[in-house]
Amino acid sequence: MNWLLPEHLADALPSEAAQIERLRRRLLDRCRVHGYELVMPPLLEHLDSLLTGSGQDLKLRTFKLVDQISGRTLGVRADMTPQVARIDAHLLNRQGVTRLCYCGSVLHTLPASLAASREPIQLGAELFGHAGVAADREVIRLMADVLSCAGVPAARIDLGHVGVFRALADAAGLDGELEGALLQLLQAKDVPSLRDRCRTLAEPFASALLALPDLYGGVETLAAARLALPDLAPIAAALDTLRQLQASLPDLPLSFDLADLRGYHYHNGVVFAAYHPAFSSAVALGGRYDGVGRSFGRDRPATGFSLDLRELARLAASPASPGAVLAPNVAASAALAKAIAVLREQGEIVVERLSAETGSEGPVCDRQLVEDNGQWVIEAINRNGCNG
Repeated sequence: MNWLLPEHLADALPSEAAQIERLRRRLLDRCRVHGYELVMPPLLEHLDSLLTGSGQDLKLRTFKLVDQISGRTLGVRADMTPQVARIDAHLLNRQGVTRLCYCGSVLHTLPASLAASREPIQLGAELFGHAGVAADREVIRLMADVLSCAGVPAARIDLGHVGVFRALADAAGLDGELEGALLQLLQAKDVPSLRDRCRTLAEPFASALLALPDLYGGVETLAAARLALPDLAPIAAALDTLRQLQASLPDLPLSFDLADLRGYHYHNGVVFAAYHPAFSSAVALGGRYDGVGRSFGRDRPATGFSLDLRELARLAASPASPGAVLAPNVAASAALAKAIAVLREQGEIVVERLSAETGSEGPVCDRQLVEDNGQWVIEAINRNGCNG
């Protein structure tokens, strides 16, 4: 059955495709009014460019192939963020702050979950050139605004900071293997296994690591963290940053999760995730990833967020499809052709009748063009479909 698609890949049929396209236009326009400029990176790049620096975490998720022209190994992008960082660092090469947004398909070797697509449509925004809390605040607010614009407002936005775990790992002298194991256990919030692995660690680091899974909730979490965690300068700075964000975003549903370490090897500061009741996991993710442009020639601070537009479209309310206008074939007269052109310029869907048969394919026609005293006018019809 050669019409079957590979697993975890799917076509977007007319209603879904229309919803995705409406959202794409609306959300990119929303980013534009915040000052974010649209870029369109290529689908393929040299593999070493896609996986440079922070992009190394994408290695297992990236499809690889050989370029028939150069013989070099190419990769199909699994994440557009490193590409946008390359554009900022190497092509635009601007001084000061640069704001960029993007939208396009990415391809994963394996789905992120059993229900996920291997071809998400990634939409996101990145802010380069500012290392302060103000940039994190702007991106979090933009993410919330984009979700609200889509009709899927965030019910909760979790904030975390990878600097907390990194400071504990460095102070405790963890080797790479143990650090990786503890990281996985914290991400899974597997407290019994975490307790077993921490038995060989010295205090106060063992107790601090065991406290991380319980450090989630409202602003009281930050006060609890100061009591439960050792007095290390990087931890104090991370908690101060989170407190500043909470104070400066009073209208957003912020909460905190200090064990949320997704993207630990990619991010190096504040991380955040937006949730909606109708979605089983985060509907949008983001965070700070300073230095990502270093491998492209410029060491730039950076923060941003992204989401899967295909998944978001399934959550967003779909507006009623506009009815179409059924018209005789344009060959009937020049006046008819002009009338159809005017309607289409006004945004109307006009479907020309190709035969006398009536089918259910295509947009539903609720009106038709008829000639009345030499003028083409629209009148209502009762019809379940357009002529084909």
